Amino acid sequence: MSFGLNGARVIVTGAGAGIGRAIAEAFVAQGARVHVCDIDVTTLRDLPKGMEGMQADMGDATQIDCYMTAAITALRGVDTLVNNAGIAGPTGRVDDIDPDDWDACLRVCLTSQFHTVRMAADALRQSDNAAIVNLSSLAGRLGFGLRTPYAAAKWGVIGLTKSLAIELGPDGVRVNAVLPGVVAGDRQTRVLQAKADRQGRSFEEVEAEALRYTSTGRYVQPEDIANQVLYLASPMGAAVSGQAISVCGDTQMLT
Repeated sequence: MSFGLNGARVIVTGAGAGIGRAIAEAFVAQGARVHVCDIDVTTLRDLPKGMEGMQADMGDATQIDCYMTAAITALRGVDTLVNNAGIAGPTGRVDDIDPDDWDACLRVCLTSQFHTVRMAADALRQSDNAAIVNLSSLAGRLGFGLRTPYAAAKWGVIGLTKSLAIELGPDGVRVNAVLPGVVAGDRQTRVLQAKADRQGRSFEEVEAEALRYTSTGRYVQPEDIANQVLYLASPMGAAVSGQAISVCGDTQMLT
């Protein structure tokens, strides 16, 4: 299916693996030119044709500024900015969480999105089909016990998204947030294992509990998220802005 994105200039942060990589590859498959970054330089080797990459720590404002300048220059503008970079943050009760871990989680999951948009805003205003897609999480709608830094950051992403949609809408820039549910992959496995270790339970028990409150009873796949992002970035999504869209298989609770 064509989304009308051939030749689109796209930036995807945190795209070395997982959801970000699936999103970047989906844009390339549509004929877009894609620039990605990741903190792990090994994930940026052997990128497919149509994709360029650069190492950058999304927790470091100076590195973000350098990356965004380089990416916009390489693409000669930008039509779509996908703020995917994030970290899981610590697992534990709020009174056991190290303040430094709290700060790090908010820097990567929330503040980095402010910095990328700040750097890309002028270029996006020059596009005929400008879109920003911010990756939040179902934790940004339901909350998540023992994961308060992550949940707080992802709630913040929704507030950022809605405010940017109001601010940038008159300039022709759409801004939406996508809220993944329980997504299959190494990162989710690590999160569930950390919870299992914390509670002295088996991984299998914690995994089953995580899916118990999801109507479809299955993991969301990274490609499911990529498909939603493509729609929001495409001309098909021209009337969609300021929305927080869950892709979660109808999950009612995060445990």
